[in-house]
Amino acid sequence: MGEGGQFPEKEAKEQTLHQRIQGEIENKIVSGEWPVGFRIPFEVDLAKQYGVSRMTVNKVLTQLARAGLIDRVKRSGSFVSQPHTQSAVLEIGDIRQEVESLKLQYDFRVIERSKHKATSDDRLRLDVPASASVIDITCLHRAGGKPFCLEERLISLETVPEAEAASFTEITPGQWLLRQVPWSSAEHRIHASAADEATAGSLGVEVGTACLVIERRTWSNGGPVTQVRLTYPGDRHALTATFTPAS
Repeated sequence: MGEGGQFPEKEAKEQTLHQRIQGEIENKIVSGEWPVGFRIPFEVDLAKQYGVSRMTVNKVLTQLARAGLIDRVKRSGSFVSQPHTQSAVLEIGDIRQEVESLKLQYDFRVIERSKHKATSDDRLRLDVPASASVIDITCLHRAGGKPFCLEERLISLETVPEAEAASFTEITPGQWLLRQVPWSSAEHRIHASAADEATAGSLGVEVGTACLVIERRTWSNGGPVTQVRLTYPGDRHALTATFTPAS
């Protein structure tokens, strides 16, 4: 007999059913069959459906909550949670990888694109001279068909003249730049901001919604490369960093 007086065969069967239940619920969430906010069946109903104890179902739901797939609300039930990703503060990440790490389908589209002489605002953002030309591009990144991140980017044509001919239809500007221009230094600025009307419209949130904004400038040995402003709805993104003590 196993621990708690159970036979090993019963323990193995419970474990197999546990894995099956968890796998099936995960698939329903990841596939979108159960969308964000969907209330999943109650413990007693899942236990009856799978022919297991409520304790087994409770363990499954606990694991799903720890994984961030569901929210458990006392006396109300369990609900599919909003996907929540995190990235390292000092890392130049890939939004596509962020989305795919959530097991959601990724896509993006270019909203606006223009080439012009650097304005005073451009010069503050990108640190280029008044005579410089820039590519000004805005993209919307989506996760599972829903807005995930608004990207507003300036690219220096003095440092990266090849950007003028790049279409950015098959590959994002960020991915293209990482492949095209090795950067030598970067600067991050992270702050909170309330969504204005244009940002709210792009991200599908209410005006005034709290957003997390990451602003990044990168340089190569040839000069400033790009400045990008990434805006995420505040409840869909987090930042982490690892530190070690000075020796």
